[in-house]
Amino acid sequence: MSLYILIGKVLPNYNSFHAIITLSPGLKYFKIQKTMRTFLFFLIFLTMIHVGCVDTNQQKNSSSRLTHLIVLDPGHFHAALLQKSMNEKIDSTVYVFAPDGPDVKAYSTLIESYNNRKENPTSWKEIIYTGPDYFEKMISSKPGNVVVIAGNNKLKTNYIDKSVEAGLNVLADKPMVINKSGFNKLVDIFATAKKNNLLVYDIMTERYEITNLLQKAFMQMPDVFGTLEVGTLEDPAVSLESKHYFFKEVSGTPIVRPDWYFDVEQEGEGMVDVTTHLVDQVQWKCFSEMNLDYKKDIQIVNSKRWATILTPAQFKKVTKKGIKGYLSFKDAGN
Repeated sequence: MSLYILIGKVLPNYNSFHAIITLSPGLKYFKIQKTMRTFLFFLIFLTMIHVGCVDTNQQKNSSSRLTHLIVLDPGHFHAALLQKSMNEKIDSTVYVFAPDGPDVKAYSTLIESYNNRKENPTSWKEIIYTGPDYFEKMISSKPGNVVVIAGNNKLKTNYIDKSVEAGLNVLADKPMVINKSGFNKLVDIFATAKKNNLLVYDIMTERYEITNLLQKAFMQMPDVFGTLEVGTLEDPAVSLESKHYFFKEVSGTPIVRPDWYFDVEQEGEGMVDVTTHLVDQVQWKCFSEMNLDYKKDIQIVNSKRWATILTPAQFKKVTKKGIKGYLSFKDAGN
């Protein structure tokens, strides 16, 4: 099997790219052109809880078996989206540990909007700690059993590692890693989690998007779909495309990106972000009954990458900050 990924066109106001994947030899193929649109974060979270974090039978008999959430350094709005709805198996009190600053304030604002909305308001009780030792405080106190991690990707792998060492289940936003050293650490993290009967889950939300569910179902019907054809580099077996908007609305409000989001040393490059969904879709739809070995079954044949062009005005619109402050931050070696 060979894997070919091409990072495609990047437009000024969003990050757009292709992931083109060739599967050969001897595999029949199909070709998909798809733009991902909908994020159903809460559904995947409920699935995680149902599968492994707690015993559902004990939950029915004892309130002490509720899932207790910890939110760690919520620098990305995905952390808040997980709390867009309530669930009787999840305790309404959420413990937040984060450095003081705009990231945790933006998270709190979203939670407050869910609690105060007119239709189906939530009732989260947020207990927030913002001391400089926020991470150490979380590890030592461990007020919950599932830690949600969605924020600065440079810090994320270490957050996951220390959380698992502390005996916590982890629900982490993608990407879990942004470089090779982080990936090697992640391999060890999963080994530790397995040994200690803990779960480390990625928020693979696109599996729960209705068009993806239907597409996978149709692919299992030979009379409707046919069979997979063999692919080549020139005519790939599977072609997936995603547009990742820098500026967009979440829960009816334009999101504000932190300035570190535009630093590939902290956010990671486009290939390790939304492309995670695309690669997962190929494995899930085409090889759902197979365990692929990344060491043996996947080969990077060719690729292309380039910078996203963003004007100072666009940067300010997305971050609510001027470009000069960001450049000073970068010049300082951050």
